Amino acid sequence: MEASDVEAPAGEASDGAEDSTGAAAPSKPRRLAVLIAMAVLALGLDVVSKILVVAYLTDRDPVHVPGGFLNLTLVRNSGAAFNLGEGQTWVFTIIATAVVVVVLRVARNLRSVPWACALGLLLGGALGNLSDRIFREPGLFRGHVVDFLQFPTFPVVHYDFPVFNLADSSIVVGGCLMVLLSFLGMQPDGTRHSDQSKTDSQ
Repeated sequence: MEASDVEAPAGEASDGAEDSTGAAAPSKPRRLAVLIAMAVLALGLDVVSKILVVAYLTDRDPVHVPGGFLNLTLVRNSGAAFNLGEGQTWVFTIIATAVVVVVLRVARNLRSVPWACALGLLLGGALGNLSDRIFREPGLFRGHVVDFLQFPTFPVVHYDFPVFNLADSSIVVGGCLMVLLSFLGMQPDGTRHSDQSKTDSQ
């Protein structure tokens, strides 16, 4: 009888089989499709919104959204998110590229849906602003990001909230979600800190 004809003992699942290194193979599926879907959604909304803003808000006064909680005003930003670090466009181009590379590396072992959503938002936002820096004026990798969302001045503290865009929002929401998931002990590979601690103690 050949070795290939021997059936595996009952009760053993292929998902729990050990690989060549002796480590148990992960049982949860990869969530790359979720990450890509979230990134495409964030990037698509950002690109479409910027096209409409440039087409309809160029050389116009700010548009006040009914309700008074938001203004639409076109601003060309050479800095980072929320107009931080103006004049350092090339630096933020490198940072955005690094973020994309890191997210893609983490995605190789991504098995958590919440982490896939968070990283997808981060990736989509980074690509949205990076595309502006690559394709918009004044030149390659020095392009100014299109910002257009602004909250009104807070009357109590007289604080002018910086102008931002949907890519900035995706980055902030994705980053906050990542912090929350880390605080809850959830890992990108689908495990938890508590599970890992129990495994190490056995």
